[in-house]
This record gives sequence, C-alpha cells and structure tokens, in this order.
Amino acid sequence: MRTAWGVRVVGHGDRRRRARARRVLWGGGELLVTAGLVLLLLVAHQMWWTNREARRGAERAVTALERQWAEEAESGEDAAAGLGAGPAVTAPDADAATAPDAARPGASPAPRRPYGSAPPPRRSRTYAVLGIPRLGLRVPVAEGVDRAAVLNKGYAGHYRGTQQPGQAGNFALAGHRNTHGEPFRYLPRLRRGDSVVVETRSATYTYGVDRILPRTTARDVGVVRPVPRSLVRPGYGYDEPGHYLTLTTCTPEFTSRYRLVVWARLVSVRPR
Repeated sequence: MRTAWGVRVVGHGDRRRRARARRVLWGGGELLVTAGLVLLLLVAHQMWWTNREARRGAERAVTALERQWAEEAESGEDAAAGLGAGPAVTAPDADAATAPDAARPGASPAPRRPYGSAPPPRRSRTYAVLGIPRLGLRVPVAEGVDRAAVLNKGYAGHYRGTQQPGQAGNFALAGHRNTHGEPFRYLPRLRRGDSVVVETRSATYTYGVDRILPRTTARDVGVVRPVPRSLVRPGYGYDEPGHYLTLTTCTPEFTSRYRLVVWARLVSVRPR
C-alpha cells in the first residue's frame, strides 16, 4: 500500500506472511538435512557396519569349528559327532581330466575313498567351511538359507533338501553378494577349473568350477535340483547324475531381482 506522497507502507499482515514463509523454508531445509543424514547413516550401516560385523562373526565361527574338530580328533570321537552317525558311502572316482594324479603318465585311477554320511544338521547350525582360493574366501556353511539366522551373519547357507558335501546329487549353497559380509560378491570372477573346497569334520572335498549361469530368475528351482539344469534357460545345466556343487547369489549388484549361478563338479575327497 502507498500513501498520498508515494511512500510504500508495509502492513503487519505482510510481515507476518513473510515471517511464516521464512519459518516454513527454514523448517523444510532442516527436515531435508535431517533426512539426508539419516539416509547417510543407513547407507553406512548397510555398506560398512553389517559387513564388518558379519565378517568378524564368520571368522569366529570358522575358528570355533576348527577348534571343535581338532578337539574331537584328539579325543577320538566319531567323525559324525553332533550330526548322528550314518552308513559309510563311497566317493566317486576323480574325473581323469581334473584329478591331481591324472597328469602323471601311467598313474592309476584315483581310489574310491570312504567317507562319513549323516542326516542334515540342525537348522541354522554351522557344520562346514567353504573356501574359494581365487577369491581369498573362507566362510562357515550353515544349514538353511534363513536371512536373519544364516545369510545376514555372513555365512553360506545350505539349501535344505539338497545333498550334503561329497554326496551324489547337488550340494547347493546361497550367500549374500552385497552387505552382511557379502561372501559371494566376487563369484563372477570365477573361471572354469577354479577350485572350491568344502571342509567338514570327516573330510575335505574339492570341487572344480565347471559352468556359470550369468543370470536367471529367483524362482528357477531347477538350478538346485539333484541334476541341476535351469528351467528358465535350459541351455545351462546338466543331463546326467553326478556329484555337483551349486553356488547362488543375487545379481546385478545391490539388487535381488535375478540370480547368478556357479556349478562345480567333485574332483577329490581327502579324509581328515
């Protein structure tokens, strides 16, 4: 409003409106800054803290298993202690193309070695150690793929209903690719012939990476069947029985939309 002399007069109503606008803008800015800080903390928690804690916990679990096995070996306890004794079974002959002794001229076929068999361990219990030398990975294997009790602890989880290490059929494992220890983050780096080692109380099983399925759906149950073959991409998989290891994880990184699958075949069995 202007007076008769052309001087603009600011009313109290205008000042109040401007003050309210400043308060709204200031309050909105504070909310945005607070929300940004909260999101930053959440990202730090997921990407750093969960990895740190899960890796520490996984290392402790591996150490505890090794200590337990050593104590049982010293005391002469049954190799299947804690799992329930089962009938003795026989490992397959090593594949001539990958067996350690096959490269020597005149070498005889690998012997058939007995190893212990037992019922599945209790749900969420750690009972084996998975090692992948190329990735510098060594993590415990626990029964089941429950997120809170197994995967989020940085463990590899065994798909219940699939076979156990060294048994005929498919020993199938899952693991996180990102956060919570992310043990399977670098699975795409594996190449055919790379070793995957599974240690148990009774034996050490060495598998050789054989095939890789870069992407399939999360519902592709064919990849963990006794004779693994993708139901979504039938060109990937096997047609005949064998001693298989399957590793699965999410892909692409930071999503859970698809699954990456690595298959390996049993190469050798070394009793402990």
